[in-house]
Amino acid sequence: MEDLLLVMLLALVPAAANILGGLVAEVVSLSERVFSAALHLAVGIVIAVIGLELMPRALAAEPAWAPLVAFTVGGGLFLGVDALSGFVQARVPGRGGGGSLGVYSGVALDLFSDGVMIGTGSVINPALGLLLAVGQAPADLLEGFAAQAAFRRAGVARRWRVLAGAGFTVPILFGAVLGYLVLRDAPEVVTLSVLSFTGGALLSVVIEEMIPKAHEARQSRLDSFYLTVGFVVFAVVALWLG
Repeated sequence: MEDLLLVMLLALVPAAANILGGLVAEVVSLSERVFSAALHLAVGIVIAVIGLELMPRALAAEPAWAPLVAFTVGGGLFLGVDALSGFVQARVPGRGGGGSLGVYSGVALDLFSDGVMIGTGSVINPALGLLLAVGQAPADLLEGFAAQAAFRRAGVARRWRVLAGAGFTVPILFGAVLGYLVLRDAPEVVTLSVLSFTGGALLSVVIEEMIPKAHEARQSRLDSFYLTVGFVVFAVVALWLG
């Protein structure tokens, strides 16, 4: 029970960062360049999580092909969900909240994936769960900022924006509990494959949602630099936490 409580507390770290980002969006005017820079920073962090933490650990499984298959399935499943979301959204009358709802859904899926990673990582090693929680926090802060800003631009009432931001705690806590309870007694290859699966889904989120959204805004020559900085930020956190 204490271990489960620890996992939930770890999941609250990126959840709190996400909520904080949403609150900042309520008081700060968001230019297109700032929006693009924030998303590029978040992309760099997510890519670092996948490349520096998830896949190196996943490839230590026996057999190594299992997490590779899971990674591919994770990416493909997200593409299917994304296509279904687009199909439904195209049939919803009105344009005001469609884009903002898509952003919100994408962030919720990413938070669920974060929760699964934290829960699964904690099964492998509590230090890995801590690293994933702290490392994801900067990206989740930026995503919370972007989601809240999208609702604000769509004219959604403030009380609903605040409630929507608070609601981001649900998918990450659910994912963390699910990842921990279901996988704590599972074989290592299964645990590492689930970790790899979430990595594949996250990579698809980055490519299909975050980067295109960043490029819709006014671009800057520094955008690729911001992505690199985001990667380095997580690398520093990983080195610091060991």
